[in-house]
Amino acid sequence: MRPAADRLAELLGHFLPGPLPVRLRAWDGSQAGPPDAPTVVLRSPEALRRVLWQPGELGLAEAYVSGDLDVDGDLAQALSLAGRTVRDRGASHPGPAALASSAALALRLGAAGPPPRRPDGRARLTGSLHSASRDRAAISHHYDLSNDFYELLLDESMAYSCGYWTRPDDPAYTLADAQRDKVELICRKLGLGPGDRLLDVGCGWGSLTLHAAREHKARVTAVTLSRAQHDFVTDRAAREGLADLVDVQLRHWRHIEGGGYDAASAIEMGEHVGDAEYPDFTAKLHDALRPEGRVLIQQMSRGAQAPGGGAFIETYIAPDMHMRPVGRTVDLLEAAGLEARSVESIREHYATTIDAWRDNLERRWSDIEELVGTTTGRVWRLYLAGASIAFSERRMGVDQILAVRPTREGTSAMPPTPADWYAPVTPS
Repeated sequence: MRPAADRLAELLGHFLPGPLPVRLRAWDGSQAGPPDAPTVVLRSPEALRRVLWQPGELGLAEAYVSGDLDVDGDLAQALSLAGRTVRDRGASHPGPAALASSAALALRLGAAGPPPRRPDGRARLTGSLHSASRDRAAISHHYDLSNDFYELLLDESMAYSCGYWTRPDDPAYTLADAQRDKVELICRKLGLGPGDRLLDVGCGWGSLTLHAAREHKARVTAVTLSRAQHDFVTDRAAREGLADLVDVQLRHWRHIEGGGYDAASAIEMGEHVGDAEYPDFTAKLHDALRPEGRVLIQQMSRGAQAPGGGAFIETYIAPDMHMRPVGRTVDLLEAAGLEARSVESIREHYATTIDAWRDNLERRWSDIEELVGTTTGRVWRLYLAGASIAFSERRMGVDQILAVRPTREGTSAMPPTPADWYAPVTPS
């Protein structure tokens, strides 16, 4: 009988022309493909069955998450190489004879059978898209995994968004430094000072909220849909002696009340708002600000021809997420009556940030596996590897968009240049 790896290589050749981009190691120990390439390990015919029952990204992802498929070496490198090969060569569209040959090969490899059991962890949302209850369930699926998990993955500030790496070549410069420099940059762009009122929409675990209160003496209203985040920020504000400056509210952005804020922020929260709902969101931000008040949106974007999140992320990580090209977001802010004053891409900073999270996940793998289980750990390993590639290869971006609500007469009170935003940050 021919080795399984040879038959797998022949099967793959019907759909991807040219030599194998990776090395294959099959369940019978046989191998095929270039010896110096990353090795994709198929531990059982179940991996092939998953892809046949669910062709495309999601089937491959579930084969990995379930452990039926694995990668020896760096997962991101293997994904990048495979993705580039598919994009450069294009996929074949086999004719009837080739399809019949492929089906026969798959049957001989043991791929026949009922659909495999899906891994745990799929989001299961009900109700109208972006209703308050469905948004709350989507946010809970992602952010309420457990504070203990995010404490293992993130730095001590619990910032779960792109850092700002001002000294990336300094070996003493850490993820925590990059997150501190990010929230400080946001506060400077917003022009925060003592007594200013900041509305932090989608506050996460409070890294910006607490920094603005602690370092700039701002009075912060922090809004989140996550109960775990609400309780975490409330407790940390009390422990740091900031309770008189921080008000944490558990509510949907639609239900934010009041106005007259000097500044507002939405740090990687706008992706969860929804496309049809985004004009209402920008109008809410406009109305919350006083004239000459500023808003900073840090938000992921996608290229004009790029798909954005993809089926795996939508199913297992961030359901109902929507990204658009950055120019479209600027258009929506301006349509709400805000004036865009600065757009800064920090795309490369996100690849560096995610790689730091990946390092944390691997160093603390045994703790993560014990806390959330192997399947969830593998979901996050795959998610972070794919996200690192998406940002480094420019299929996704992330931008800081600073806008202001001008007065009726058109004044903005903005500084003549952004020089003060980028003043050297003193290491803590």
